[in-house]
Amino acid sequence: MKKIIFALAILASVQIANAQQIKDAEAAAKKVAAAKAVTQNEKKAVNPAVWIKLGQTYIDAYNAVQGIGYIGAAESELALLMSGVKPLSTEEVQIQGNAMTVQHYETADYYFLGGKLSFINTTKPAVENPLCEAVKAYQKAYELDTKAKKTKDIVDGLISVHDKFSSDAVSAYSLQDYAKSSKCFEAAYETSLIEPYAKMDTNAVYNAGLTAWIAADIARAKTFFTKCLEHNYYGEDGDVYARLSTIAEKEGDKELSVKYLEDGFVNYPKSQSILIGLINYYTTSGGSTDRLFELLDVAKTNEPNNASLWYVEGNIRLKMDPPQVDEAFAAYDHCAEIDPNYEYGEIGKGIYLYNHAVEIQEKASIEMDDAKYAALVEEYDKTLKASIVAFEKAYDITKDNEIKVTVAEYIKNACFRFRTDPEYKEKYDKFDAIVASSK
Repeated sequence: MKKIIFALAILASVQIANAQQIKDAEAAAKKVAAAKAVTQNEKKAVNPAVWIKLGQTYIDAYNAVQGIGYIGAAESELALLMSGVKPLSTEEVQIQGNAMTVQHYETADYYFLGGKLSFINTTKPAVENPLCEAVKAYQKAYELDTKAKKTKDIVDGLISVHDKFSSDAVSAYSLQDYAKSSKCFEAAYETSLIEPYAKMDTNAVYNAGLTAWIAADIARAKTFFTKCLEHNYYGEDGDVYARLSTIAEKEGDKELSVKYLEDGFVNYPKSQSILIGLINYYTTSGGSTDRLFELLDVAKTNEPNNASLWYVEGNIRLKMDPPQVDEAFAAYDHCAEIDPNYEYGEIGKGIYLYNHAVEIQEKASIEMDDAKYAALVEEYDKTLKASIVAFEKAYDITKDNEIKVTVAEYIKNACFRFRTDPEYKEKYDKFDAIVASSK
């Protein structure tokens, strides 16, 4: 009997708690209605403070249905803070490959990752489009504030709305509703443009395009990526150029497609997406790949002491069909001539040699002729040992601990092949310990 009574007591507390949430939402809606009523009074409606109050009331209505949870809060902490509010239900879900716990409340869902609140998704807003309506209210306040006495209050309100649009965009993205996410990012971007805030959020422009791209709304993605270029925002490693190039290609405009890539390459010569796009274009279009090196020469002229440009040349030559290995290694070696502390030239050589050794090993595994098999094994050992030499140089040069660990992993794996040799056994033990200590 006690167990049944206890269960009924829990059910009652859930009902009371969620009834309170509904009550809060209803109260917020009533406050919005009251604030709107004031703006209908002709005498009061000319006062910017009345519209600022309306804007804040809409924001309060937005907040009311989300409860007191905040991003980053520990689930155990919220359990104490919200002791009178119990979820209607709780379930374990997979969100973008992450195991998450979702608590369903009357008006919002709380998503926890690793025991901490990751994002909140509103399921029952107190009023329709509270953030959009708040923006309109602040715009009206700015229009009436001819003496700029309320500028700070208006800016603070617009910043709050912008941040909430951004938060909604992230929540929608997390739930894989990319179309909604794109619209929320767009709203954040447009809010950032409004006077007197007027501090354009270029990151929101890019994300509006990226989420539209993921949602396969290519026309919309094109609009926002084009806006990015107009505002001199290019994404990580010139990603905007690469995506616009792909869009132009889909639209059948190859000339514009390659122009985006070439423009991007001048500014971001190390961008792999741009580089691969150019290589694919010049190796499949029937044109001369010399254009790639002409572009690279322009970059070298602009930055003659930039060792990374020679590293890029090495990468290009290795991606040719067939790979230009000697020329690539000469370019990698030139990196050290320009900057002895630049590790990527040796890393480039090491990775190519290591991967080539794997290819040789695969050929040997299916070779039936004993003489040819023996020759392949000899070539495999020679190539693998050469990769160790390059990687060891890179390890000694680099000051980056993450790079050291990555390089050490390569060396350890390569040395495993020769561990019966005391020299390589010593190397294997050394770098195995380095890798193990990093975990």
